[in-house]
Amino acid sequence: MNIALIPNYDKVEAITCSLEIADILISQGACVFMTEKARDYISHRAITILRTDNELFAQCDCAVTVGGDGTIIHSARHAAVSGKPIIGVNLGHLGYVAELEPSEISQLKRLLTGNYDTKERMILDVSVIHEDGSSESYLAINDAVISRGALSCIIDLDVSVEGESICSYRADGLLFSTPTGSTAYALSAGGPVIDPCMRLIELTPVCPHSLTARTVIFPEDTVLSVRCKSHDTAYLTVDGQVSVELQRSDLVRVSRSEHTLLMNIMKDKNFYKIAGEKLKEGD
Repeated sequence: MNIALIPNYDKVEAITCSLEIADILISQGACVFMTEKARDYISHRAITILRTDNELFAQCDCAVTVGGDGTIIHSARHAAVSGKPIIGVNLGHLGYVAELEPSEISQLKRLLTGNYDTKERMILDVSVIHEDGSSESYLAINDAVISRGALSCIIDLDVSVEGESICSYRADGLLFSTPTGSTAYALSAGGPVIDPCMRLIELTPVCPHSLTARTVIFPEDTVLSVRCKSHDTAYLTVDGQVSVELQRSDLVRVSRSEHTLLMNIMKDKNFYKIAGEKLKEGD
């Protein structure tokens, strides 16, 4: 079995933990792959080095990330496009998306025996369509946010469903979340906690200038479009990792992606119980 190992190289403990994981997996007969970046941090003769993330996911059967949720989300885009499952070892603060803690890495042996479940998670396709018809598309594992620029002024946003305008918001921004992302920015913006295995699109206004603006839940097949009507600068941010400046004529389209994220699950856990425990840790 070929397993991609992806640590957060900014954390010394993630590199140390990755070496331990590599030893465990190789001892069980797995082939472990890492990218060129590993050469500067890890010296392990039995690890195969590949040049890029694309090559890594083309070669692997599944991926193991070591770090926080950000490390998983960064790799999850490649995993979703390549159709490869992913599992995370948590070295972050909360770790909603990670499956295992560092003390549990011995359970990764189960990857080679098939003693685990794989669950699908819905992700979003987010497109920016320009006035000339050109466009760029991004995958959102957690969320996509349209927000104001550096100046502290609210923006006017018009939302359409299937091309028909349904509402307008005056707010700091709008947040479109997957069920997986419901416990991220959407939660702090007042959105509900949603089981990550559900399939829907969550829209939450960020600091709306209204007493009645609340989160709206849309069916998974809904196609949402947003246009910023303000003259002020606005930005699209995807998963807190990609930022795009929007022009006033740009249209942002949000829909369910044709790709899904495959998560390897090794623990029989109640999501709502875990979420409650994690929220208490964040207090």
